[in-house]
Amino acid sequence: MQALILAAGMGSRLGKYTQNSTKCMVRVAGKTLLERIFDSIRLAGIRKVVIVDGYCAEKLEKHAIEAAGDDMEVTFIYNQNYNTTNNIHSLFLASEQMMEDDTILFESDLIFDISIIKDMVQDKRSNTVAVARFEEWMDGTVTTVSQDDDVTSFIDKSHFKWDNCNEYYKTVNIYKISKEFFKNWYYPFLEAYIKTCGKNSYYEMVLKIITNINNTNLKAFDITGRKWYEIDTPQDLQIAETMFNEENRLEEYQKRFGGYWRFKNVTDYCYLVNPWFPTVTMQNEMRHNCNVLLTQYPSGQKIINTAMACLLGCGEEYVITGNGAAELINVIGSRMTGKVFLTMPAFHEYIRCFKSCEHILFDSAAHNYKYTAADIISASKEADTVIVINPDNPSGNFIPEKDMKELIEICGARGQKVIIDESFADFADPSLKYTLIADEILRKYPHLRVIKSISKSYGVPGCRLGALCSADTQYLAEVSELLPVWNINSFGEYFLQIFEKYRKNYEEACLLIAQERERFRKALEDTGLFEVYPSQANYIMCRLKEGSSRELADKLLEKNILIKDLSSKKAFDGKDFIRLAVRTTEENTRLVENLNRCRQN
Repeated sequence: MQALILAAGMGSRLGKYTQNSTKCMVRVAGKTLLERIFDSIRLAGIRKVVIVDGYCAEKLEKHAIEAAGDDMEVTFIYNQNYNTTNNIHSLFLASEQMMEDDTILFESDLIFDISIIKDMVQDKRSNTVAVARFEEWMDGTVTTVSQDDDVTSFIDKSHFKWDNCNEYYKTVNIYKISKEFFKNWYYPFLEAYIKTCGKNSYYEMVLKIITNINNTNLKAFDITGRKWYEIDTPQDLQIAETMFNEENRLEEYQKRFGGYWRFKNVTDYCYLVNPWFPTVTMQNEMRHNCNVLLTQYPSGQKIINTAMACLLGCGEEYVITGNGAAELINVIGSRMTGKVFLTMPAFHEYIRCFKSCEHILFDSAAHNYKYTAADIISASKEADTVIVINPDNPSGNFIPEKDMKELIEICGARGQKVIIDESFADFADPSLKYTLIADEILRKYPHLRVIKSISKSYGVPGCRLGALCSADTQYLAEVSELLPVWNINSFGEYFLQIFEKYRKNYEEACLLIAQERERFRKALEDTGLFEVYPSQANYIMCRLKEGSSRELADKLLEKNILIKDLSSKKAFDGKDFIRLAVRTTEENTRLVENLNRCRQN
């Protein structure tokens, strides 16, 4: 068995990363792609390697010899037309070598679990194609596969149909090809294809022809669920760094601030989204209107505010819609001065965005993260503005309605402004749940501003929706002047417009969260690992009784479970706390099972 690596291309889409070297010399988590390929070849017991190079050939060959070491025989084939041909020509140049031995064929822009090649070599089937179930982010050639693992077709971009994507497998661009298959099947068609269609094409086009005319017994080697990635752009490089950085993998995920849909195997317990809303029916309605929403301008602020007011149940003159609550916090903070009271720990945007203010920080750790309205009233006397997140993030601490109104009244009597962030309030137990977004409340307390994130409780973070509510219409007008006319996209506007049809479903979803939170809380306590804090939000804060929260987060990430390690946040001072989102019962059960395994180990 030998390995053939196609590495002639210029990799121009990677920009600065390939200005002076090839794609396979790009580093991911401390190693070049070529070094990683050699690691996989060595693990599989292969000692003979052929590399077709072209662009920056001299540099590549020097690097390849160093990476191969003394235990591998490396042969180079130079594609002098690398800038005018495609990989079909590079493969053609290596035809003689492929007729001499069975071959593992690679493209050089891949990164993957190094054990895949060993498993592929040991597979008794002679001719296999590495494939993975198609996911929405994938691009390029796909295949269809029979129940007997026969690859029944190769489908290029021009024939790809999104309606059929559930049937597709993506080619990983790793193949095991026997010398007999290459000589008797592939090479004759390869030669004919190049003569007819030229050299600027892909070698998969030949496989497409072969599978269309005969059953070649080309089998699928399914690596769905195993780590791999094809690197064509700087964005791909960032994603690969996150996937394969074993030492700092947790940090790589955390610094992305979302976008975890790109990592389909990862269950995200960091970001706090309603798992039961929108319903499938509502999603289908939005999907049906995707084309028009994508190609049409949204309405301006005034129209959007009317739709938001209908969702929240308040007068449209009392609301401003933001591109997520974060945009509104940023705008409010940019125009605010004076002393601002805030409990700690807190959502960091309330620190970052209030740059011109002096912060009066209330350390809730001194109260074991269970503070009351009376605590805030006592500690905030010197503030010009009092900010309360209720339920609190990350503790889930909750101030009841009567106490909150007393706090607002006392602050008003002092001449203080009050900002209440109730982004998670809809998840509270039915007997405790309330909202301050009501006309009579806003009018009674004109010094009150209420912020609400629609993204979190309504389960649409991709739409980026948030609201600022107040009866101080002059204040709202001033804030509005700092926002763009079109700060909400058409998808967000459409969600607001159709929400009323699904309001009952939303209320049911919030009730499910409250019920699952209690079940999940008891299950977490039963592990014996934690002190579990009471919560009225869609997340639960836990203190490890022993061990490191960072080590626990790393262990769970190995199982593709991403949790929030709080030890580095202010007001925790290295204490071993974590925060866990409340997800579906099935997902939460899986998490608890993994936690129990961690305890046993």
